[in-house]
Amino acid sequence: MDAPANPAEAALQRLIERLHRRGRVRVWSLVITIFGDAIVPRGGRVALGALQEVVGRLGVEPGALRTALSRLAGDHWVTRERNGRNSYYRLAESGRHSFDLATRRIYSGGPPQWDGSWTVAIAPPGGDANAGSLAEAGFVKVEGRVYLRPETAGALPADQELAGMLVVHGTGAEHPENLRILWPSEEIADAYRSFTDAVEPLASALKDGGTLPPLAAMAARTLVIHGWRRVVLRDPGLPDALLPDDWPGEEARALVRAAYRALLQPSEEWLDKAGLPPLADPVSFRVRFG
Repeated sequence: MDAPANPAEAALQRLIERLHRRGRVRVWSLVITIFGDAIVPRGGRVALGALQEVVGRLGVEPGALRTALSRLAGDHWVTRERNGRNSYYRLAESGRHSFDLATRRIYSGGPPQWDGSWTVAIAPPGGDANAGSLAEAGFVKVEGRVYLRPETAGALPADQELAGMLVVHGTGAEHPENLRILWPSEEIADAYRSFTDAVEPLASALKDGGTLPPLAAMAARTLVIHGWRRVVLRDPGLPDALLPDDWPGEEARALVRAAYRALLQPSEEWLDKAGLPPLADPVSFRVRFG
């Protein structure tokens, strides 16, 4: 097949090839990205045919999509509805909390603000802490039963996660730069660099005036957010003061911001034509990434 003459189309094709080169595509994860990015802001309900168009543009077969949707329904992430001969899928209420938490991280305009305060949580002797829930709330396991979190602007309440633990609040640290070793940074930094290398050709083509038709723009937008989501949700989201000087996260965020804004209008046009309802909150949606 000849390479597309349009640089933006060529860059999109390379991103699609990269998606498939990484091994078997986790279609259920792609569907989660599409729901969180495009469907939830428009009410949370979408026709099966619309999902098939988007993932089909990404080289995913209809059978793989149906299998993924069955898995998501079985795990109570989505519910299926019938309207005549048409099938629709809706985000289940049980999944909305996780979506809301992820959305705040994915579309943040930058690192959180921090005033130097901390929370230290210590599980009782012989007790056990829910490490997964504490990690989702921004805590890092220091050693044994001890967990630590910098208290940043917008940090979520963690009363339930901290129940039964000794909780100490304080400010300052004698050697704050040494705290960086507590967070797994190098692996995540490499993931940011790899993502930036992959998305930069598309962002550059769009910046130079390149365009994509609506369905291709929706596919490109999905891949950009999917790749970004896979990295940023592994990142503990530290304030600037606790990040290495050469941290690549903000360069990646700026690239996502530029590409996303260039793709927004044509991709939203496609969603309109696909029959989705209007944006429920267009003002907050349009200021994603600050």
